Amino acid sequence: MNIRQFISESYPLDTRGHAWQDVLAALSLGSDSPEADFDHFAAALILGQADGVLLGKLTAAAQILKPMSRKGRLPLVLMSLDETFEVTAETGGFTVGPGEGVMLPADRAWEVVLDQNTNLAVFSLSEAALHGQRFGLSPLVSPMPVTARGVGNVFLQSLRAAASELERLSDLEWQSVEQVIADLYLTVVISASSSAADTSVNSSQAALFSRLTLAIERRFAEPELSASKIARQEGISERYLQKLFEQNGESFTHYLRERRLQHARMALVAPDESRIPISEVAYNCGFTDAANFNRLFKERFGFPPGAFRTNHLKSLLEISNTEQRGWPVKALTDRKTRKRSAVGGAQFDDIELAEMPDTDGTHHVLPANSKTVHWGYFGRSVRPVLEISSGDTVEVETLTQHSSDDPELFIKGDAAAEDVFFWNAEKKNVDRRGAGPIDASVYGRGAGEGFGVHVCTGPIYVNGAEPGDVLEVRIDDMVPRPSGNPDFEGRYFGSSVAAWWGYQYGELLQEPKPRENVFVYEIFPDGDGGGFARAHYAYRWTPQKDPFGVIHKTYDYPGVPVDPATIERLSPVLSGVRIPLRPHFGVIAVAPREADLVDSVPPAYFGGNIDNWRLGKGASVYLPVSVPGALLSIGDPHASQGDGEVAGTAIECSMTGRLTVILHKKGGIFSDLTYPLIETPEEWVLTGFSHPNYLAEFGVKGQGEVYAKSSLDLAMKDAFRKTRRFLMSTHGLMEDEAIMVMSAGVDFGVTQVVDGNWGVHAIIRKSIFFDRG
Repeated sequence: MNIRQFISESYPLDTRGHAWQDVLAALSLGSDSPEADFDHFAAALILGQADGVLLGKLTAAAQILKPMSRKGRLPLVLMSLDETFEVTAETGGFTVGPGEGVMLPADRAWEVVLDQNTNLAVFSLSEAALHGQRFGLSPLVSPMPVTARGVGNVFLQSLRAAASELERLSDLEWQSVEQVIADLYLTVVISASSSAADTSVNSSQAALFSRLTLAIERRFAEPELSASKIARQEGISERYLQKLFEQNGESFTHYLRERRLQHARMALVAPDESRIPISEVAYNCGFTDAANFNRLFKERFGFPPGAFRTNHLKSLLEISNTEQRGWPVKALTDRKTRKRSAVGGAQFDDIELAEMPDTDGTHHVLPANSKTVHWGYFGRSVRPVLEISSGDTVEVETLTQHSSDDPELFIKGDAAAEDVFFWNAEKKNVDRRGAGPIDASVYGRGAGEGFGVHVCTGPIYVNGAEPGDVLEVRIDDMVPRPSGNPDFEGRYFGSSVAAWWGYQYGELLQEPKPRENVFVYEIFPDGDGGGFARAHYAYRWTPQKDPFGVIHKTYDYPGVPVDPATIERLSPVLSGVRIPLRPHFGVIAVAPREADLVDSVPPAYFGGNIDNWRLGKGASVYLPVSVPGALLSIGDPHASQGDGEVAGTAIECSMTGRLTVILHKKGGIFSDLTYPLIETPEEWVLTGFSHPNYLAEFGVKGQGEVYAKSSLDLAMKDAFRKTRRFLMSTHGLMEDEAIMVMSAGVDFGVTQVVDGNWGVHAIIRKSIFFDRG
């Protein structure tokens, strides 16, 4: 399902008019609106495929809409959702009122005159979707009204309902909706075309022929249906019935067979009928002989029914492969449970950080290597690689999953990175990358399918941690990891990808569209947690072949080494721009209790991919413990990120951090904590999500549903409710007091809109409570 959205205010004034004409052209419409000085509001949302069904909702100011002649389109339907408009053509004109529609020929001249701001529903169907069959009916020669009576009313009401839900329809729901509306549309077209088919056919004949076709639609599944039965039902002779079909360039037998084949074709691709045997599909459509059905279907559509269904599923898979980031819901409901554990690893030499203060606990070093990282998932069954106690400090190495964006800068000469990212034709050291199937049986991207992308160091087992406790992770220090390549000794680099899961992907202005871009930055730390990043060079993503031979058309699987011979480096880029550093860990997680393997992308109550830049040096995060030992993982190090992370990534940069881990037993100030809570020296930062515990909310489908059902509205409600609860339980405020503090003194912001489970945070300044215990 392709979705195209247009809002005039989103475009610069000098390109707004052209963009409006472009979106209308997708519906085979043109307008007399000027391409320059387009200063009025317009909006559009279009769903569907150019070679199939297109359904759009338009908000258009006063203008004249005209046809943009295109071969292969059936008559266009425009429906007024709120205002009256005029339709004019050589044969005359008429008025279309709210709730009414007009059928407009694709290859004749006409005008739709809007004299005020009007909301319209638009429906378009290509002949290709019918595989060239037009039922032998004469083409529509002039605009015809579709009135709110009979089947016309059913069609218009369905069109209105679908237009109002365009933004909320899933792929599977859209497939069902488009089939229903297309069937209703064809019935209306048959009625309209029969009325205009021949001047020798009077109105009563046209009405009768329309009744005949509707009767066939109701009874096509009857194996013994015949012309005589339909004639007898309508009270006419069989000979007269045949004459009516002949006047419309058809025969009864051919028409009935065609309608049966069309219904069979739609049943074969219907998502809710994909498991129905082909023989049953044939029988349900009136065919009693399976061999004859197979022969007729192949003659009509070029493939036997089984191959036709298989090809359709393959085409859906190709679309999903570029659009689906997490688990497909169907794959989740069908999969067998698999378990995988990490293996332990040794400790390496200390990492250079600022001088450590004395601690009462024990100091540990946790390096990153192929034995101490897990890639793209968390889980209650992942074996810990380090055991610590409350109060201990840990120096932990973390590697960015984007190191393969430029192996020369990020991997070469760095023993840890070379170990973790090693991948040749025979082997890759860290095979599983994501929580998907290890045999890559969903999309074939690679082990784990990229259902989760972050290289996480750990997990760390915390002695004494039990469900109901709270784990505090304090970030004492963090520094970027220098390039190990001798040619770049002492220099630091990061990478940021404007990816297909980014917010911008469907909102691009310039060609080519869509596109993915990679910006490689040089990092200039100042030694005190600050500094800046400056763009080193950039390139546009091109299809990459991984060492196992899989082609990655998009950035769909982590750690695919980019071949420099396949890209065009652009430099200079972002001239005169410096991005202030905000070093932080995007991922700090304890293991969720619900599953053995959980996609690392969507955050939730257990923390995970929180992606809040405030979680840097001097900050702490408090996480509710759900499994014995907590199983703490750290990864996704960032040099800098803005609130929203709109392009899909931050400036991703390998880092080493020093953490202090403190266990808070049940009770006390954190007795009510059920979400990640960030504390800085000056603020409390609460994290709200569209679905605070999507694993419990959606059950087995959770790791797929969360991607489809997140919204900022839900995330804002969650952040509001958590903030109210925090102020009431922690600071003893009454509800009305808490709401007033939130409105006057709490800052709500968008954390991210790219991690499957969208986030909104609330910032409470501690100084507000200057005189409160």
